[in-house]
Amino acid sequence: MFRNSVRSKAILKSHEIQRCTYTSKLDEIREKLRQGPSLADFVSDDRPKTWNDYEGKLKREKGENERLRLPPWLKTTIPTGSKFSELKKQLRSLKLSTVCEEARCPNIGECWSGGKHGMSTATIMLMGDTCTRGCMFCSVKTSRAPPPLDPDEPFNTAHAIKQWGLGYIVLTSVDRDDLPDGGSAHLAETVREIKRQNTEILVECLVPDFRGSLDSVATVANSGLDVFAHNIETVERLTPFVRDRRAGYRQTLKVLKTAKDINPDLITKSSIMLGLGETDEQVEQTMKDLRSVGVDCLTLGQYMQPTKRHLRVQEYVTPDKFAEWERRGTELGFLYTASGPLVRSSYRAGELFISSLLKDRKAKTA
Repeated sequence: MFRNSVRSKAILKSHEIQRCTYTSKLDEIREKLRQGPSLADFVSDDRPKTWNDYEGKLKREKGENERLRLPPWLKTTIPTGSKFSELKKQLRSLKLSTVCEEARCPNIGECWSGGKHGMSTATIMLMGDTCTRGCMFCSVKTSRAPPPLDPDEPFNTAHAIKQWGLGYIVLTSVDRDDLPDGGSAHLAETVREIKRQNTEILVECLVPDFRGSLDSVATVANSGLDVFAHNIETVERLTPFVRDRRAGYRQTLKVLKTAKDINPDLITKSSIMLGLGETDEQVEQTMKDLRSVGVDCLTLGQYMQPTKRHLRVQEYVTPDKFAEWERRGTELGFLYTASGPLVRSSYRAGELFISSLLKDRKAKTA
């Protein structure tokens, strides 16, 4: 018994020494972290004076497998601030999803915190956070059988938007191929509810292709929305490799044309990602194809690989090149072309332009 007691005390003492040593090491690590660089040091604005001064590699050559380093003009600040936190908390309490989070948008910090204009905005993603498609550029979750639609979502969405006091809101959604109408009735009801609660607000819908169903397109086009958006995403040659096999280049053009034919007063809008391996000739042809079906507004932005499982960036397009595409868009007759590395489908400057355009139209009609 005496030997066991001595042995137990020795074991306890040994454990105590190990615990103290472990705690001491943890304290040392914590102190080093306090003294060392913070996360902000890795995202600080250390970009060169002009992007022409950047000497890094911007394009992968044929056969190269290494990932390209992010150029300085694509580095953004970490989202922080009371407005950012407040908006996130409100969205969670109402069980609303945003494409800002799900698609890992690089502009989320500026939009949610209010940016230099002090007005917070978010693009609401309807019909849940799980898509039935698996495009190779998109980080949204996928499933063949997503959860059922939330019947309270139209009202909750309209209620949140009314509280924000916005004059312009963008709605988007996942693809819901599991639903007979692709969710078009749900989207239309949300638009109508938003308009019921705020008659002055302008509503943009970035919609799926509804598997090409013209009836579903008509349901949304006639819902009272102001801007009908559907993204072509990339050039025709790359479409089978970039988008889900159920999404077609020509099908997208048909959806946009149908919306315009059904409701000529609608502003129609689309978006192209650059940096996937497209040529200048292919980009210009895509722009011409969009104009041929009456698309009014166009955005062009840099594709950024969301995870290692997605398509790699083939090229980081310079801001100068994006400026060229913006000028070309004007020449082709788009009412508005937003083109830049961090431009996305939902783009604040574009929304301000479209808002002004629509208000002018209503004033003239009145």
